[in-house]
Amino acid sequence: MNPAQLADAVRAALSAAVTDGDLAVAIPDEITIDRPRSRDHGDYATPVALQLAKRAGLPPRAVAEKLAARLSATPGIASVDIAGPGFVNIRLDAAAAGALVGDIVAAGARYGTGDALAGRKINLEFVSANPTGPLLVSHARWAAVGDALGRVMAASGGAVTREYYFNDAGAQIDRFARSLLAAARGQQTPEDGYSGSYITEIAERIVAGHPTAAALPDPEATDLFRREGVELMFAEIKASLHHFRTDFDVYFHEDSLHASGAVNAAVERLKGSGHLYAKDGAWWLRSTDYGDDKDRVVIKSDGHPAYVAADLAYFLDKRSRGFDLAIYMLGADHHGYIARLKAAAAAFGDDPATVEVLIGQMVNLIKDGQPVRMGKRSGNLVTLEDLVDALGVDAARYALIRYSVDTNIDLDLDLWARQSNDNPVFYVQYAHARLASLDRHAAELGIDTGIDTGDGYHPELLDTPQESELIALLAGYPGVVATAGELREPHRIARYLEDLAAGYHKFYDAVRVLPLGDEEAGPATIARLWLCRATRQVLANGLGLLGVTAPERM
Repeated sequence: MNPAQLADAVRAALSAAVTDGDLAVAIPDEITIDRPRSRDHGDYATPVALQLAKRAGLPPRAVAEKLAARLSATPGIASVDIAGPGFVNIRLDAAAAGALVGDIVAAGARYGTGDALAGRKINLEFVSANPTGPLLVSHARWAAVGDALGRVMAASGGAVTREYYFNDAGAQIDRFARSLLAAARGQQTPEDGYSGSYITEIAERIVAGHPTAAALPDPEATDLFRREGVELMFAEIKASLHHFRTDFDVYFHEDSLHASGAVNAAVERLKGSGHLYAKDGAWWLRSTDYGDDKDRVVIKSDGHPAYVAADLAYFLDKRSRGFDLAIYMLGADHHGYIARLKAAAAAFGDDPATVEVLIGQMVNLIKDGQPVRMGKRSGNLVTLEDLVDALGVDAARYALIRYSVDTNIDLDLDLWARQSNDNPVFYVQYAHARLASLDRHAAELGIDTGIDTGDGYHPELLDTPQESELIALLAGYPGVVATAGELREPHRIARYLEDLAAGYHKFYDAVRVLPLGDEEAGPATIARLWLCRATRQVLANGLGLLGVTAPERM
């Protein structure tokens, strides 16, 4: 019996109480089924009695008693207890609890998916680093977390478009072009320019393809180095992201908003609505009306658009493409964008809730107890490639996803490179590899589990405390995925996988799975192999949501 089936049982018990005249309430559409913190309180709990007490005109425990009496008679439910002010704690019998194992094996990769975000068309924008240098560790965090969040939200039924906002306009691109040109001419880096060996490398590649480029007049040379440099740099960025298992559905060019007239159209629309006002020769957005700490310049006094102007046009473009939710994943120095982007939505007459802004904090790398400074190519900054070289893709992704984005991370490279159980990603992957080895060993022994045909499984035989605990952990996976999607917190998946791996190791150490010597593989062996297959499946599903491999050998 899974949580959804149990919710149906609670709903049926409430309906029977209403029909019998013991309760006079409307049956709620949603029945909350939780996992108790302690297994001593049962397999599941529901607070529905507390929720209905006021409407029923009864104390919560009285409602709980009427519910418990009927639930106790439900097939598969071993016992029902009332705790505290009126929580209903439910314990399943072994057969009902173990039936979930068969469901997981049958569902395979689909287990854990849901429909909480069904019907939502979501634009998820992340990384969006300017193409003026290689991706840094801070960008790597968003690459990992953003990609994982997209996978989790898709698993919850959302139609997710992963988007990279490609800033190919503005002062930073001009500085990049001048830096490349200076390098090509053997001159000093401009005072406001970019340094690092990557600048020299890209300049040399441009000159190799355009031998006379450095000798062109400044305006013509700058345009060429801007165009070619951005293209080469962005190709490197795409390659780095692809190697990191992060790919995008859309690469949106900021310059297209200016070239198409979308920026001017958005500004004129706001002028006409009164949401822009003129002051000191500039045009300002009344963003304080929507919670911003100050109004923002949209058109500067020199007539050129500020960054906010493109943000306004970009939001309208997303809405015109049919997205009902726009999620922006931004760096630690972008807190001001939260109110600014919501203000933009409100100014256009839209619901500010169509905009969500996630702010990520800094990542610091530690080795031998000291901060790491090893990014010579990027001017002594640590790049995504540096991190991958140090840890590999799996450990790097897992380490960056494992923590809530609103906290700083101090990543100990020695720990995350270690092949031992104190390395969280190794611990989880090793559990999966151990289960794969168990499957191979069972096949070598000629044990027919019946998994391929769906026959021969006896869930009632999984009755030890360790088996019960492992089944309970497996039952919690869909709820973890749904919560991770709802709260935009993929780190919950990683923490769950570590708990599941611990539950599996505890089970394996306490219960013999395969027969020894000349022993026959009886029904209990088959049941345990089904449980192991289900556990392996859930580990693989969870690692897949994180973009981390599930190795069969380690």
